[in-house]
Amino acid sequence: MKVLVTGFEPFGGDAVNASAEAVEALAARWAGPEELVTAVLPVVFDQVRSADGLLLRLLDDHAPDVAVAVGLAAGITQVRVERVAVNLMDAGIPDNGGAQPIDAPVADGGPAARFATLPVKAAAAAVRAAGIPAGVTYSAGTYVCNASFYALQHALAERPGVLSGFVHVPRTTEEVGGEAATSALSDGGEPHLPLEALADALEIVVRTALAAARGELVEQAETAGTLH
Repeated sequence: MKVLVTGFEPFGGDAVNASAEAVEALAARWAGPEELVTAVLPVVFDQVRSADGLLLRLLDDHAPDVAVAVGLAAGITQVRVERVAVNLMDAGIPDNGGAQPIDAPVADGGPAARFATLPVKAAAAAVRAAGIPAGVTYSAGTYVCNASFYALQHALAERPGVLSGFVHVPRTTEEVGGEAATSALSDGGEPHLPLEALADALEIVVRTALAAARGELVEQAETAGTLH
């Protein structure tokens, strides 16, 4: 089996992006036996949504069985396994190519939303079981993260055997100059997690999806819903 995992380059004036660092850390430790392909995507709408953009070319070139896109959500205190992407680009700031679409669709004629096909509840539960804060969430925003998530699910809608989705991670403890003891690993901790914990979380998500792809795991029949 083959796995594709992507992160993002820095944007918005940041020097680093925790999603790329976590994906690179995952690649460095990956022991298989499945083949792992990783890439760092530009924070550019057209590079994640167009047929000749990097994300969709990676899908065509590698035909993965599992695909997970990863992005940064600064200020969060848990790993977020996203459940739904919306067909909307409404950029609060320009992307790294200078584009700032407003009220535009990710995919012309596409449905209003696309859902993750990887087992989001089981993945989040497995990450929590490893002592890393995680949850299922229901909005990936309207910037390039959501666009990549929607484009991924839209492109794979015709390949129903592929399990795919999106994970948001916080900043790393190393980036902010913090300490693991005061990170989100502790109740009420600060909005960052050690890079090793982020790599752990991504590996758990990927291996949970692989287990589901092999028919060894069925999504949990329990609520992960929210009241608002």
